[in-house]
Amino acid sequence: MPIQDLRKRDLWLFWTLALLVLGAGLGLRDPWPADEPRFALVAKQMVESGNWLFPHRGNELYSDKPPMLMWLQASFYTVTGNRRVAFLLPSLLAALGTLWCVQDLAGRLWTRRVGLYAAWALLFAFQFTWQAKKAQIDPLVTFFITLANYGLLRHLLLGPAWRWWALGWAAAGLGTITKGVGALALLMVLPAAIAAVRGWPRVRVHARDRRFWLGPLAFLGAVSVWLVPVLAVALSQDLPEYRAYLDDILLRQTAKRYSQSWDHHQPAWYHLGVMASMWIPAVLALPWAIPAWRRRLRRRDPRYLLPLAWWLLVLVFFSIPDGKRDVYIMPALPMMCLALAPLLPGILRRRLPRALLLALALLVALLFLAGGASVLSGVGSLPERLREQRGLDPQGIVAGGWMLLAIGAWGLGCVLAFRRRAVAALSATLAGLWVVFGLVGYGLLNDASSARGVMAAAGRRIGPEAELGLVAWKEQNLLMADRPAATFGFKRPWDEQLQLAVAWQAQAPDRWLLVLEDALEHCLDPQRIELAGISNRRRWYLVPPDAVVAPCEATPEERARAAAGQARDLEG
Repeated sequence: MPIQDLRKRDLWLFWTLALLVLGAGLGLRDPWPADEPRFALVAKQMVESGNWLFPHRGNELYSDKPPMLMWLQASFYTVTGNRRVAFLLPSLLAALGTLWCVQDLAGRLWTRRVGLYAAWALLFAFQFTWQAKKAQIDPLVTFFITLANYGLLRHLLLGPAWRWWALGWAAAGLGTITKGVGALALLMVLPAAIAAVRGWPRVRVHARDRRFWLGPLAFLGAVSVWLVPVLAVALSQDLPEYRAYLDDILLRQTAKRYSQSWDHHQPAWYHLGVMASMWIPAVLALPWAIPAWRRRLRRRDPRYLLPLAWWLLVLVFFSIPDGKRDVYIMPALPMMCLALAPLLPGILRRRLPRALLLALALLVALLFLAGGASVLSGVGSLPERLREQRGLDPQGIVAGGWMLLAIGAWGLGCVLAFRRRAVAALSATLAGLWVVFGLVGYGLLNDASSARGVMAAAGRRIGPEAELGLVAWKEQNLLMADRPAATFGFKRPWDEQLQLAVAWQAQAPDRWLLVLEDALEHCLDPQRIELAGISNRRRWYLVPPDAVVAPCEATPEERARAAAGQARDLEG
């Protein structure tokens, strides 16, 4: 077969498998916590209210994150009319876009073959695949940061290319109104400037050219898409809640969160552990890649310097504050794969790296086989966790056990079939895992994970004519409710929510409350309330109109229990 045809075949194989792995299960589940229901609910309320500038969560303004992801989800929902498809589409398209940026840029900096190596390494990095199949902000901000890096590197290493320079800055601006850290992409200019001053070949910043300022202007223009209208409306209407929204999203959720983190406290080395565990299998090549990178940096090759230095700067940036989450470091993963890709052909010719990949594929297969056997036999803690924490019925637990066995058997078959081709064995094993999880696992876990099961059971119990109020509610409860539900604040203390809810319930007949277990108080007769179900390790109770037997004034113990539970929920 001609070389050109082989290249086309390899390219089509990659993109077909990428779409299958990342897209499997699209439309088969509802939003799952922690963050997915929140964003989907905000997007739903945008469409219903027509207010796209000031997002709401229930009857409160939602100021934790800029609205870019919610805008996209609302737009896709408007076009498709299918919430299950719309809420996941931004992550799917962002992941595919990130893969394209890495594949194309590596192909331009080195060869097309290297481009495919970079894309394969990124596709099966556990954190990337896992997050790409979730509807959180991080896949989208990773795409915008990677697109910004793409545009900047096209200019800095392959330029001058002023259009790509402007696009890079604009993408950083869009990343900033997706999540404040989008501007970190611009740190790429710092190692480029140092390299240019020190006379490294092939790298130029072109700072003396007047077109340099197209970049900063493009950044400001992209940020202004959201910032200008929201400031104009908030300042012109002079509403206290709008001013509070601006103060929270522009100051508290950015500068103050970084300098005085109030949640997710982790040690300074936390992200090193994240990379070592969640960037597998690509990170397994580092023992061989680091000496090779050192040699290439001694040769003053800026193709390695810029992505590696940027990765280091991002790592330092996120290691300084006390608050850390595993997803914070994910935008650096594409640049690691970019710098790693040209070394992979040589590394994979070595016996030990191939043995590591084959061992990893075998380990994955054996873990799933053991998990499936444990679930089906009823031995161990896994069946109990599925029943008590996930709320699965016996039939669902058995189906889950067979799913785990199927994944394990597939992986074992891949190891045996490709035992002389470790990369193929691991890739096939991981592809099967993600496809089966999307096509089968989504359906098994959806009712319990999304609160659909609890809300459907509550709707059946109270009947179609009854009204429902939510106390200590999570976003998935309001999103999955089968009727308009009354809420009494989200961040309001749970004991105050219950007081307001009980007063609301007393104003009309046939009003029911759905209350989280930790928010129950002595004023509710335990013999009259009913367990509605278990969702996401939480028990939810239905409170009929006659269950209130005393004034709902929380005791110190009840108030402390509710406050602790609410703090855990808000931090999570």
